[in-house]
Amino acid sequence: MHPATRTIAFVNALHTLTHYALLILPTAVLGMAGDLGGLDYGMIVALGTAMFAIYGFGSLPVGWLADRYGQAQMLAANYIGGGLALVACGLAVTPITFAVALALAGAFFAIYHPVGTAMLVEAAGERVGRAIGLNGVFGNLGVSLAPLLTAFLTAWFGWRIAFIAPGLVCAAIGLFYVFGPKGDASATKRPQAVFPDIPRSVAICAFIVLTLIAVTNGLMFNAVTILLPKLLDERLAGEAGALGLIGLVAFGVSICGAVTQFSVGRLADRVSLRALFLGLAALQLPLILAVIGAKAWMTVPFAGLLIASVFGQVTVNDAMLARTVPPALRSKAYAVRFFVGFIGAAAAAPLVGILHAETGDMQAVLWVLAATGALTAAFATAFPKLTTSAAPRPAPAE
Repeated sequence: MHPATRTIAFVNALHTLTHYALLILPTAVLGMAGDLGGLDYGMIVALGTAMFAIYGFGSLPVGWLADRYGQAQMLAANYIGGGLALVACGLAVTPITFAVALALAGAFFAIYHPVGTAMLVEAAGERVGRAIGLNGVFGNLGVSLAPLLTAFLTAWFGWRIAFIAPGLVCAAIGLFYVFGPKGDASATKRPQAVFPDIPRSVAICAFIVLTLIAVTNGLMFNAVTILLPKLLDERLAGEAGALGLIGLVAFGVSICGAVTQFSVGRLADRVSLRALFLGLAALQLPLILAVIGAKAWMTVPFAGLLIASVFGQVTVNDAMLARTVPPALRSKAYAVRFFVGFIGAAAAAPLVGILHAETGDMQAVLWVLAATGALTAAFATAFPKLTTSAAPRPAPAE
């Protein structure tokens, strides 16, 4: 196996495990009644607050740690440390030990996006867009599998196994990553994308634009996925088959996003990244307006298209960052981007909850998201025109 292919395989596998690990608690809690000091559903879910907070805010220093200790070492720590933290969750006997174990899991899995994405881009060579799109599919696989497998493990073996089993798998893969074959060292060097000669001022402007869009897209991404089931419940109330559709959409969102990320990733290697970037950003406002005006079943296709544009924007943003930030600074750049994106994402739940409580439906929330879509488009138009091609180019033969 080519060393770069090996790296991509381990990075993709960890993307699945990262998103899977973060979504064990919401399903496992359904089988935890009477455990952990007799806490009820709400209190047990609240114990995961530190995990999600550390997962988001902990990404900021990861880029600097990767520069100091090495990306491969950080990825190994993510695998082994995250796996052992999940095992600790399954062995916890008090609310405090359970909360601490969850927090440790959040800390180790916070490593993934800054380090994993940077390693993926470097290993992908000239096919950056395709690699990022496929990586997104693996992340969505974790989102889709977590509730399904956790429900099965909890029902048949108990909630503790629902944490311990994936934890052992994660740690075992990490040990194989560290001690297993490193790949064929004699393999021909994979062609690398030539990093364009971008003026410093242009690179800084591009990074600022991508960072601002990370905030608006983070808010849009989380808010849409949070409000969608309730929106469909409101729009399809009284319709035959409405309840079944609402349940199906929870899985369909992940599949729709995965297909879009893979398709957009392949396009990113074939067309102008800037054109793709601007096109996806421009779609969000009209699609939100279409959802606002849609009635009953017409809400479904417009909501699907909106989700596709939001997921696709994430893929293009990662590819654009790879093309405008020097390789030596990518871990730090992805750390900052994920951190600010988390700030936008964290605002989604209170936004949806408060506005819905005040108005009684999702229309006010959708109008706020329409404004957010307009901001995304405005930020995108400020992205500088690069003097070199946005498409990756193979390095000249040595």
